[in-house]
Amino acid sequence: MTYPGRRIFSTIAIIIASVAFGVLITADLGFIRKSNAQSGPIQTTQGTVTSVAIPSFADVAARVAPAVVSITTTEIIKSTGAEGRHHGATIDPFEFFFPDPQNQPNQPRRRGQAQPQNPDDEDQKQLSGGSGFIISPDGYILTNNHVVENATKVEVHFGADDNGEGGRSVTAKIIGRDLSTDLALLKIDVPQPLPTVPLGDSDRIRKGDWAIAIGNPFQFENTLTVGVISAKGRALGLSAETRSFENFIQTDAAINFGNSGGPLLNINGEVVGINTAIRGGGAQNLGFATPINTAKNLLTQLKNGKVVRSYLGMNIGEISDKDQSAWNLPTKNGAIVQSVEPGKPADRAGIQHGDVIVRVNDHDVRHNRDLIDYISAQPVGSNLSVVVLRDGQRKTLSARTAERQLEGETTQETPEAAAGPSRNKLGVIPQELTPTFRQMYGIDEGMHGVIITNVKAVSAAADAGIAEGDIITEVNGQKVATVDDFRAAIEHAHSGQYL
Repeated sequence: MTYPGRRIFSTIAIIIASVAFGVLITADLGFIRKSNAQSGPIQTTQGTVTSVAIPSFADVAARVAPAVVSITTTEIIKSTGAEGRHHGATIDPFEFFFPDPQNQPNQPRRRGQAQPQNPDDEDQKQLSGGSGFIISPDGYILTNNHVVENATKVEVHFGADDNGEGGRSVTAKIIGRDLSTDLALLKIDVPQPLPTVPLGDSDRIRKGDWAIAIGNPFQFENTLTVGVISAKGRALGLSAETRSFENFIQTDAAINFGNSGGPLLNINGEVVGINTAIRGGGAQNLGFATPINTAKNLLTQLKNGKVVRSYLGMNIGEISDKDQSAWNLPTKNGAIVQSVEPGKPADRAGIQHGDVIVRVNDHDVRHNRDLIDYISAQPVGSNLSVVVLRDGQRKTLSARTAERQLEGETTQETPEAAAGPSRNKLGVIPQELTPTFRQMYGIDEGMHGVIITNVKAVSAAADAGIAEGDIITEVNGQKVATVDDFRAAIEHAHSGQYL
């Protein structure tokens, strides 16, 4: 064999040997330890656990997407005296789902949306919308109240393919709305049975469970995003109507314009929440959904066209460490009464400011949410046995529920009380509530107490949120009618005590 021939033969032999060696060392012959990315047991400091493969969500999408609908609403806007939907730099989480197309030049416009041709016309049509999902074959649809509120016409588009093409659009009827939970029930009439989404149990979900959102963000129909349940029981203080009943599920599954009213699903494709709000101000991956159990509890009333709740007429709050110290409470279990509306059931029952409600009928109250949910679910006119802690003693009172109006019972976060043993360290200047001050600050004649005319910027009072123009009516449960009353109450406080 010539030298060139031997050289070619050697090169081929080297290549074949290299390939064979590579196959040998990469083959799973049991000599190489599996990495943690592979299926099988994983050794941890807590012992042996089984790894879980990341699932595919394609099957969930295929089952659920046909029952997720796009909602378009028409609202008639009077141009005279109309104001913008956004105020300053603050974005209302509800309003966040309905951008003004003129302020969103880079976003696709909603199908069929027309801009007003004559801005001087008295009436203008404004199109907005969101998402929803079909819960029964005869055409009942759940969505958010703010999606259809003030709408003169509601259209539902359903049956589109994955690209948002095809499908049908029909006019829907608003059957029932509830401002307090931001829920709405729609109905469409079609000849054939419709696909539905099964309703799950939102009480059983846990932080870290898979969360799947399907909706129509930016008019892209049947968009699916995936994340996890980030938290439960969130309150955002979105409005006076919803504040008492906010109990949101937080998720990092992407929620955007148009997702509002769409379903939040678990890994089995069951609805556990209704996508309701997102956090503005540049925050990322902060979406909030109304628990589906809230909707299930109200479905019968929504179908009847009206949601009726009981209430007692009082403002309540959670018990903070400072409340526990100021009121000398044994634990933080219960709901503290911050104020009682005159003439309402709580007032007639003898419930007072500073009472801690620990039990209603045979239900213990650990948090204010327990109290709100139980009382609001009782029939109007129900007799309740209410156990309160007052001055270290348990008292049992009897109350009869009344129908809750939107301006009725609300919960407020308990403001942190000021700390300091004297009026000087408190950092405020109190004045008698004279007719001049009443006129200057617009204070009603029925209000009694002392007015704060100055608050030191760096002080316990400023830290607690006390501001100029505030009226101090009580200190630690003692009524304050004069500046001397105020000073006496402050001077009786011990150093470091919360008030």
